[in-house]
Amino acid sequence: MRKQIVAGNWKMNKTASETESLLTELQGMLPDTHAEVLVAPTFVNLALASRQLEGSAIGVSAQNMHFADSGAFTGEISADMLLAIGVETVILGHSERREHFGEDDALLAKKVQQAVSKGMRIIFCFGELLDQRKAGTHFEVVASQLKQALFDLPEAAWKQLVLAYEPVWAIGTGETATPEQAQEMHAHIRNLVANAYTPAVADAVTILYGGSVKPGNAGDIFSKPDVDGGLIGGASLNAADFTAIVAAI
Repeated sequence: MRKQIVAGNWKMNKTASETESLLTELQGMLPDTHAEVLVAPTFVNLALASRQLEGSAIGVSAQNMHFADSGAFTGEISADMLLAIGVETVILGHSERREHFGEDDALLAKKVQQAVSKGMRIIFCFGELLDQRKAGTHFEVVASQLKQALFDLPEAAWKQLVLAYEPVWAIGTGETATPEQAQEMHAHIRNLVANAYTPAVADAVTILYGGSVKPGNAGDIFSKPDVDGGLIGGASLNAADFTAIVAAI
């Protein structure tokens, strides 16, 4: 059975004291769940979060990392730095990294390969823009993103991958893909992986939906057979909302 995951991407939010307070709230409110629960604070609060959540039911992910071991890359963070503070999961390819920081599929392939080589788990994000959805090219866009960044990996590496489909038009806009649209794309993604590798690899990979998931729509989205959880943005900054989403899976 595939692992179900609910991950909260905090983006550039929460100071150290605010991080500590939100984590305390989450620990006190987290419902019993079979799903894995993760939070991704900012880099400067990762060590704090890792210490505070040690031994708890909530794991910690980084929001990004560099492809090199070390070197003259001002402002960047390496896989070894993350591993040294107990962070073994990293989000790569988020639409905001692609849009605001120019990260393309070639760069992301290098980051993914580095994370795989270091034994890290990758939550790999991808998805179409609004004009691509309107033009009807969304299936081709997603196929290209996966092929360019992931399909050169050996089959064994897929044990370290979690896929996160995020329709860019539904991130922070209040718009959300319908549960049927989410299922349609997730089934397409699983078929792409099956064709590139094997049906067994496709059946085993966790595919998350990310795009304005809220307590009110989480249950309907998570009920779809190929949706294995969510990558949650804004709603993960509120303990009541985030734990309600966790309870919906």
